Amino acid sequence: MSIVENSSYYIQLEKKFGASNYEPLPVVLDRGERIYLFDVEGKRYFDFLSAYSAVNQGHCHPKLVQALIEQSQKLTLTSRAFFNSKLGEYEEYITKLLGYQRLLPMNTGVEAAETAVKLCRKWGYQVKGIPENQAKIIFASGNFWGRSIGAISASTDPLSRGGFGPYVPGFEIIPFDDVDALKNSLQDPNIAGFMVEPIQGEAGVIVPSDGYLSVCKKLCQEAGVLLIFDEVQTGLGRTGKLLAGDYESVKPDILVLGKALSGGILPVSAVLSNDEVMLTLKPGEHGSTYGGNPLACAVAKRAVEVLIEERMVENSFKMGEIFRSRMNILKSKYDDLQEIRGKGLLNAIEFREKNGKSIAKEVCKKTMELGLLAKTTHDHTVRFAPPLVIQSEEMNEACDIIEKAVKFCLDSK
Repeated sequence: MSIVENSSYYIQLEKKFGASNYEPLPVVLDRGERIYLFDVEGKRYFDFLSAYSAVNQGHCHPKLVQALIEQSQKLTLTSRAFFNSKLGEYEEYITKLLGYQRLLPMNTGVEAAETAVKLCRKWGYQVKGIPENQAKIIFASGNFWGRSIGAISASTDPLSRGGFGPYVPGFEIIPFDDVDALKNSLQDPNIAGFMVEPIQGEAGVIVPSDGYLSVCKKLCQEAGVLLIFDEVQTGLGRTGKLLAGDYESVKPDILVLGKALSGGILPVSAVLSNDEVMLTLKPGEHGSTYGGNPLACAVAKRAVEVLIEERMVENSFKMGEIFRSRMNILKSKYDDLQEIRGKGLLNAIEFREKNGKSIAKEVCKKTMELGLLAKTTHDHTVRFAPPLVIQSEEMNEACDIIEKAVKFCLDSK
């Protein structure tokens, strides 16, 4: 079987038997190690997507794989009908590390965000005293927390929303990074919460103005409203701090985590809050068959321990400085690069649109050809997010590839 037939075989299988809800690059991946991915022909690539920041600890980290093996041979799932020997230890470790009183375990990021919305509404009725079925939650435009009915009801992306209505009521959308808009919305006494990403990932790595998060916290406190941070993508070292909110020392009332919580081994997410919020839930009011399963708890606890022990957070900050420095030099040479933005190892290049088009997709195809995988978001922006274990020599080699790809695409226009 030829190389083309080999890759084509797997691609055609997906096209024939799968749904067409994604548009992947034409590369068939077979193996991963640290910051690298290998296709079915054995070609090596720098992974500059990290499964949308789920693989912060690097692919197949041996300590995480070992935790998976050991626990999978002992006990994987009990449901929450019973206690298990791993959940409490995991909850204690994460809550103490992040300064919260309680953790509610779920599986995926969208589940955790939905859970945060439910918690916020419950608190609004039981604690704040909002009249029944009148609670509202504010979201920032450009937000992304999944594609469930709840998530798309809060979305401003027509591609996510179109054809899936009717939408969930009680959601209000205001501009991101707009303090005055938040202040105006908070005048409504039925507002229970404000959910926001400290840095908007899917929107194109949009970094808010300095001080924005601090003001959000202050305004929400004054209005008696819960501040919810969706740190599913920005959390656990991705932005060069353990949590992106740490840049302004802002602790939200509800924190949503996912993705890197398991280091890319299996789906794990969590919602953290204090007693006042979390204990509004009573038995039977919310749950998940797999949420809090012993396998997930063992892996998640080890994943965060490894993140701390191996100083990946600090490395993310340093490597991000190198990346943005290199890309800003590139930007100074080409007018087509409109902006370089990001923090830590969550970064993006936004290309200028000309006649409604940009070279972003062409750049991703060219970097793939040269041995680096990245993906566009919103057509004109390329997001770059390698595993946090990348070292300076590797980062510079990867930047060389990006520079070559951009130069090739622009010179070929």
